[in-house]
Parts: sequence; structure tokens; C-alpha cells
Amino acid sequence: MDTRPKLDDERSLFDRLGEFRVLLELGSIVPALPALMQAPRGDGHPVLVLPGMLADDGSTFVLRRYLQALGYQVHPWKLGRNWGPSTAIREGIRTRFKELSDRYHRRVSIVGWSLGGIYAREIAREYPALTRQVITLASPFGAGYRIDGEPSAELAARLLPAPPVPCTAIYSKSDGVVPWEACLEQESPQTDNIEVQASHIGMGVNALVLWAVADRLAQAEGRWKHFDRSGLARHFYPETK
Repeated sequence: MDTRPKLDDERSLFDRLGEFRVLLELGSIVPALPALMQAPRGDGHPVLVLPGMLADDGSTFVLRRYLQALGYQVHPWKLGRNWGPSTAIREGIRTRFKELSDRYHRRVSIVGWSLGGIYAREIAREYPALTRQVITLASPFGAGYRIDGEPSAELAARLLPAPPVPCTAIYSKSDGVVPWEACLEQESPQTDNIEVQASHIGMGVNALVLWAVADRLAQAEGRWKHFDRSGLARHFYPETK
């Protein structure tokens, strides 16, 4: 049986043009900062942040600085530009992850943006005992796209199941780059999906995304729970349908 999600591979012109929202998203950070700093404080555990396709650590600067301000030990991947899957990239992420695990003697949380989220899930699948949780930002792990851009049913079948650690997928239905349906975790006690109004390239600077990431990372180790949409949150984070 084909377990892949049904995908609308044709992004509408409206969705693609909507990627220009990144300018508004970036501009909203400063006025949103007082509210963002009310997010739960971190417990100092290490967090590894992985950039998306064709991006580098500069793209995750805002996200990393925000999480540092909340009290986490946040680290870039230090592998240059993300040119796509390769032996060097896979070995580099593995080495970086294990280095942080050994340095802090604590489980590492991994935040991955787009293709970086696919890497994050695979590292967690390989090292579940060393991984605290995974958070993906608009990561189309359910599409099974190869590096040439063509879909692969075999690859999707391998990537779609979540690794055996808490996993949260943050996605936008107006994503102008990847099909949002491919960015959803399958429902389970250890998975969650959080919808936000965001562009694909603005995920790392969107205030709603930043708050959701902070909320997820603040879950006590061993006591992870699903995202709470009660109170004011229900106005900004709709229930996943």
C-alpha cells in the first residue's frame, strides 16, 4: 500500500508570489520581540540547527540568536552551504551531532529547516538515544524527492515514518516552495503538527514559528506533550485538519 500523502505538486502563482512575505516576516521581528521573549525559558540543553537547501548558517542566524536568548546552547552546522545530500554532508552532520552530544553529555535537540529537517530526522533515526527531540520547519519528508527533483516512492516510504523520538512538524498551507501535505508527521503519541501562516523562505524569521519552536524545546525531557492551542494560541495556531 502506498502510504505517501496525496500531494498538490503544483504550487499556485499566488503561493509562489506569497514567498515575498519574507520581507514582512523579517520586519515583524522587532515589534514582536517583547512578546517572543515571554516564551518559556530553556534549560540549557544543546540545540543543533540545520539550514535548508542552498542555504547556510547565515539563514538560521535569527532563529539561533532567539533561542540563545532563551537560554539554550545553540549551534550552527558549520558545513557551509547546503548543496544537497552527499556523503560529505551526511558524515559532517553526524560528526557535528556527536561532538555536541559528547561536549554537553546531554541529549541534543535538532531543528531542521526544509531539507535540513530531513537530515535532522535521519540523524535522530540513527541516534535516538542521543536525540532529545526533532523540530522540522517546512520539511517535505513525505514527498520523497531525490536530488534531481523527481519523486521516489521508495524514498518516501523510508523517510515518512518518524524516528523514535518526539517530533514536531511546523508547516504552512500557503508554502510556495514545497507541498505542505508532505511536511506532516503521521499521528502518534510522539508526533505533532503545527500550522502557521508563513512563507517557506521566511520560516526562520517568522514570529509564529519562533514561538512554536521555543514552546517545543521547553518541554521537559521525558515529559514531552502535544502543542497547547488553548487560550490566545487558538487565534494563531489552527487545529491541524
